[in-house]
Amino acid sequence: MRIGFIEDTHLRGGTQIWVTEAVEKFVEAGEDVKLIAPEGSFVADESAKSGAEVFTYDWEDIPANKDAYRGAWEKGLASMDVAVCTVHPPRDGFHCSVFAGEILAETGLDTILIPKTGTIVPEYKREFYIPNDKINVKVISITDFTLRYLIDEYGIPEDKVVLIYQGTEVDRFTSTPETQAEAVRRYPLPENAEPVLGSVGSFEERKGQVVLLDAVKSLSEGPLPNVHAMLVGEGPDEEMLKARTKEMGLEEHVSFFPFTREPNYVFERIDILTLPSLYKEGLPNVLLEAMSMGLPVVASKMAGVPEIVFDGETGYMTTPGNVEEFSDAVVKLWSDKEAYERMGRAARKLMEEKFDKKRQFGEFLEFFRSLA
Repeated sequence: MRIGFIEDTHLRGGTQIWVTEAVEKFVEAGEDVKLIAPEGSFVADESAKSGAEVFTYDWEDIPANKDAYRGAWEKGLASMDVAVCTVHPPRDGFHCSVFAGEILAETGLDTILIPKTGTIVPEYKREFYIPNDKINVKVISITDFTLRYLIDEYGIPEDKVVLIYQGTEVDRFTSTPETQAEAVRRYPLPENAEPVLGSVGSFEERKGQVVLLDAVKSLSEGPLPNVHAMLVGEGPDEEMLKARTKEMGLEEHVSFFPFTREPNYVFERIDILTLPSLYKEGLPNVLLEAMSMGLPVVASKMAGVPEIVFDGETGYMTTPGNVEEFSDAVVKLWSDKEAYERMGRAARKLMEEKFDKKRQFGEFLEFFRSLA
C-alpha cells in the first residue's frame, strides 16, 4: 500500500516525531511510504533516512508562489493511496490540506486525503478538514474531544471522522537501573532538588512555561523550598524564558536543557510531569510518554487531556493560566507519597492497557487498508 504524509512545518515537536516514527514503522512493515514536506525540515530529513520517498518544497516561498510547487505536490499525491495531512495554522493564506485538496480536485486523482488533528483552534476553518466536496476525504482525530467538536461545531458528518489514539512506545518508556544511571550523567541537578517538575516541549507561548516559572517562584518561597523545574526543548521563547528565570531569581531552581530525541532520560530525572499549556493542545505525546514511565501529571484541563489525566487517579488537572491552582496541585500531589505512588502505577497501567503504540500503529494501518 502507498501511504503518504504531508507535514508543513520545520518544527520537531511531538507531532513531527510521531510522523517520523510512523514513517519508519510502516517502511519496516513493507509499505510504500511517501512524504511531502519542506526542504531541509526535520520530518523530511528523518523520513528520508527511514527509506521514504520525499517530495520537498520551499516553505517560505510557497504561500506567494503556489503554482511553482504544484508539480511536486501533484507528483507526490499521485504516488499515494492515502495522504495524511497534519492540520497546522494557516500562514499568509496558505494551508497544506486546502492546497492538497485543490490539486486532487483539479487532477481527478483518487488519492484519499486524511487531515489529522488533535487540536481545536477557534479560528481554524472547516475547509482545513474538508477542503472541498469533489475529493474523497476522511478525518482522523486523536482525541474524542476533538472528534465531538468537529462533528458538533463544524458539522462534519460522523462517517467522515474516526478516532485513533496515537499511543506511545511503552517498552521504550520503561524505567531501568541503566537508564536511571545514564540520566544522572546527562542531566545534572542540585542534590537537594525535590520535587523535580518536568516540562518537555516547544518553548512557545501556548505551552505556558511562564506559568511553571511563576509556580516555582511561589513554591520555592513557601511549602517546597527545594522545588526544581527542568525545562527541556527549543523554540522562539527560549531566550525570554531564560531572562525571566534570571529576573525572578530562580537560577538555583530552574534548569534548561536542549531538545532531545530520548526524553525517557528526562523522565528518569523528574518527579512530576507538568503541562501548564494555555491553549492549542490535543493529546500531547509527552503526557503519554511520562505516564508510561510511571509519572503522575499536573496538567491544564483542556482538549484531550482529561481522556488520560484522571483527577486524583493519574494526576491533577488545573485551569489554564491559574498559577495558584497549579501550585496547589503540585503540593497536594507531593505531600501524599502514598497517593503519589498509587497515581504513578495507575498512569503506567493505563498506558499498557490502552495506549501502547505497537497496537495503535496497527490501528492506523488497518484503517488505511480499509479505505484503499
